[in-house]
Amino acid sequence: MRASRSLSVLALAAAFFLAPAVNAEVKPGDVITTSNSAKVANLVSPGNYQLVRQGMIMKIVPTSQLEWPPPYKAATEQYSPQVVLTPGGNLLNYKAGLPFPLVDANDPQAATKIMWNFEFRPLNTDDLDAPHIEAVSRGPGQSHPVEVMSFGHFGYYKSIGRTEVEPTPIDKDIYQTGLAYRFGAFPVLEPAEMRGSGIVRAGSVLPGVEDSAWEYSGQSRRLRRLPAIELSDSFGVAAMSSAGSQYGAGGATTYASTLDPDSLFGFGAKPTDYDYRLMGERSMLASVNGTSPATACAQDGGRTVCPENWQMRRLYVIEATAKHRPTLGGNTIVPRRVLYIDSEGWFITAADLYGPNGQLWKTIADFHAYSDRATPNARVAVWPYKRMFETAQVDEDLTTGFSTTLYSPAHDSGNEGWYINTGAVDKTFFTPMRLEQGR
Repeated sequence: MRASRSLSVLALAAAFFLAPAVNAEVKPGDVITTSNSAKVANLVSPGNYQLVRQGMIMKIVPTSQLEWPPPYKAATEQYSPQVVLTPGGNLLNYKAGLPFPLVDANDPQAATKIMWNFEFRPLNTDDLDAPHIEAVSRGPGQSHPVEVMSFGHFGYYKSIGRTEVEPTPIDKDIYQTGLAYRFGAFPVLEPAEMRGSGIVRAGSVLPGVEDSAWEYSGQSRRLRRLPAIELSDSFGVAAMSSAGSQYGAGGATTYASTLDPDSLFGFGAKPTDYDYRLMGERSMLASVNGTSPATACAQDGGRTVCPENWQMRRLYVIEATAKHRPTLGGNTIVPRRVLYIDSEGWFITAADLYGPNGQLWKTIADFHAYSDRATPNARVAVWPYKRMFETAQVDEDLTTGFSTTLYSPAHDSGNEGWYINTGAVDKTFFTPMRLEQGR
């Protein structure tokens, strides 16, 4: 059964990339279900199409415009003229805003410029913290969650590209540490057996220097440095292996999940660890102005988010191929990714991950909203203008049917959701020391 499922997914991927460009077969007001899913076969990624076929409902709405925050727009106008991309794909003279406002598809470096635009996208430029998000995992054919993980904090502190919270545009700490950002997800609040655990990551701006990551176990109270190659490995592959996952090299945790650090927000790996190719620009469907908090899809047993608003968008399709890194003991677990990037908001709307044998392995569907607050009841985390922000990320192993959805914010959590560019966290927050302290 697993072999036939894999062949079916592979055939879908081949049909998508070989199909000629077609006019949209959907219009605002349409509702896409399993019964009429063929209408969107060429309008979503091959992996996302599999999600629609298994029950994810799509409500088609008119295409909307997404405005950048005014400080980000001003920074782009001020700093982008001085930005340079080296022949090797490294970014020079960047300070803040979008590095490359105008991308020529015929430029041999177009794909790399698009990826740097994604890296410094307007969603969150300074700091980001969610006091409560949830990762809900379900096994194949199961509507009841296998496990639910929630975090006390989930977010970033960025040292470059800052536009709203001092210091701007650069925290001079970067000159001593070489760190572009710090990320953290901790402490785990549930499940009980993992309470107090977490992970932090520090992204280096220096070419050839790998990102640093640490994992803390609440049970053993031990802090462990993670090899960079493990950052593309799923959290809890030991538990996943019992469900039949073909890939994954093993990990320290036992939580059942398909999420991996390199896939957060669609793509979280170090940009210079991949080679990029622009596969084209396509008019496709994406969820960019949806509801928050997102709601689990009843029609597919809660495996995805629905019904949600989807609209036609102009997307860049980028192939990201991992570079061979012998110093890490071999290649990354995910050697190839196909990323779908919104040409206005510069965030990833979908991603398909391919395993070492070239087979379509996992798919990611990213859901976004556009508002001045992440939840309707927010009273503190209210922004002075509308922002684009992620509401959910669906990550499904297509070879097994095992699925994890990351809700940001968690539904019915009572929290206000994302604190974006508010100074809620500083450069000391997402560190190994803070991780051990568990707060």
